[in-house]
Amino acid sequence: MAAVAPSWAAIFDWDGVVVDSAAPHEESWNRLAREEGRALPPGHFKRGFGMKNEHIIPNLLGWASDPADVRRLSDRKEALYRQIVGERGLTVLPGAVELISALSAAGVPCAIASSTPRENLDCALERMDPAVRRAFKAIVSSQDVTRGKPDPQVFLLAAERLATPPKRCVVFEDTLVGIEAAHAAGMKVVAVATTNPRESLTSADRVVDRLSEVSVESLARWFE
Repeated sequence: MAAVAPSWAAIFDWDGVVVDSAAPHEESWNRLAREEGRALPPGHFKRGFGMKNEHIIPNLLGWASDPADVRRLSDRKEALYRQIVGERGLTVLPGAVELISALSAAGVPCAIASSTPRENLDCALERMDPAVRRAFKAIVSSQDVTRGKPDPQVFLLAAERLATPPKRCVVFEDTLVGIEAAHAAGMKVVAVATTNPRESLTSADRVVDRLSEVSVESLARWFE
């Protein structure tokens, strides 16, 4: 008799969950500020991590309000990020590949749901094992949504593309706005303490230091 496929799905945020991209992202903001002759307020990077540039640039940085200016700055920032990744490479976080591979082997559909542009995701994915790339049955990027986290739109769209009810999905996140968005979508959340300290992530259903602490079996119990 054929095995019954799992009736749940896994949705991964990208930056700070699968890849350690904080340094190149922060450097891309620094380079953009130098190019534009603008100042970066203290603590801007931590406050904005996980948010769309369309929110960061006008609201956290106060650099521009005209949509065309915001788009120009956002596009340039992400081009600088990809340039830095090309210069320095990108580090995959401990346990990420192993968990994604285990989920795929168990027949659990996986998706990426990120506030980053699709070009950034492709830049990273092309540097990863093809088996990892194939594990993701859906990819939702910033271009696919009109509202950024903490709005749940990005996670709801990922669940829709995986043809899985939101309540049967688990999200892997590292940011507070991401945890809020996942819960607003009605999903379980595993928080990874890569960007924020463990004590600030207690609103998640589970907090880990790295994805190597997570097993497919422990996740499946949530959906039995």
